[in-house]
Amino acid sequence: MKKALITGVTGQDGSYLSEFLLEKGYEVYGVIRRSSVDYRERIAHLEGVKNFHLRYGDLSDSSSIMALVSTIQPDEIYNLAAQSHVQVSFDSPEYTADIDATGVLRVLEAVRLCGLADKCKVYQASTSELYGKVEEVPQRETTPFHPYSPYAVAKQYGFWITKEYREAYNMFCCSGILFNHESERRGETFVTRKITLAAARIAQGKQEKLYLGNLSSLRDWGYAKDYVECMWLILQNKTPEDFVIATGEQHSVREFATLAFHHAGIELEWKGEGMDEKGIDKATGKVVVEVSPDFYRPTDVVNLWGDPTKAKTELGWNPTKTSFEELVKIMVDHDMSKVAVERAEEHIKMNLEEYLEKGVVK
Repeated sequence: MKKALITGVTGQDGSYLSEFLLEKGYEVYGVIRRSSVDYRERIAHLEGVKNFHLRYGDLSDSSSIMALVSTIQPDEIYNLAAQSHVQVSFDSPEYTADIDATGVLRVLEAVRLCGLADKCKVYQASTSELYGKVEEVPQRETTPFHPYSPYAVAKQYGFWITKEYREAYNMFCCSGILFNHESERRGETFVTRKITLAAARIAQGKQEKLYLGNLSSLRDWGYAKDYVECMWLILQNKTPEDFVIATGEQHSVREFATLAFHHAGIELEWKGEGMDEKGIDKATGKVVVEVSPDFYRPTDVVNLWGDPTKAKTELGWNPTKTSFEELVKIMVDHDMSKVAVERAEEHIKMNLEEYLEKGVVK
């Protein structure tokens, strides 16, 4: 039985990867940070499952990473942990660098110093944000990097230090350059989940309006559940190489919003340009989407589009197993149900409070 160590196990990718590896017969060890707030909702259904274990550790603490690697002796490490929000990286650049750059080094050094350089394979979660102010469209493994945020700069160090350890110490360590990958488990501060949740809330009368940044930003959006399979395939390859993980299709934020509202039962009509553009509910004439300068970044990446040819041909991976339309529908359906449950809970709470005031319930 192979043993896999996953950092960032409580995240979107970590939860899907854990499920995938358990189905493959792995013994899975997930790394979580000690915190007074419990962020385990994405993996709650796995706790108690045979061969799934949680261990405390932190990428900012080399001794904890070293202890985990030494004790577990993993066959594969998937380093998914990161401060992964681009906008937050402008607000917390030092923390982002410590986790997304130096944290990668700590993992690689732990493998090397524990004498596992010849045994343990390492997957590093890299990002399409490396291409930043893009110099080629679409972007592939040979496209020059031009990082355009503190997050991307930190991730570029992570990419190059992984490559350096591969070449300097002959370690099997690879980077998957992941383009935007979403799901119903995506964090609510990320634009896609923000859109699907808002569409569900507006459709059910729980929210008036959605505010977004650059509606014309172009992204290559895939389904996270499909992408974790490619992570695994990269480590099963005969030789350690870096791969672009993308769908090869591109859509704007405006397209995503239009489709999300459609699945929520609202047809949008767009009027105006730039900062004055608005999304209007055709049925009511009400403005439900507006642009806000608060969601523009100091430097903004506007044209990410990946070429997954290498992953398709060398790994046999299918990047469009779940289509863009299916992805948006999955997310909206989930959030429509989530909002409906929230509404029901609020209704029950209001009724209970009313009964208590009237002395019906003691």
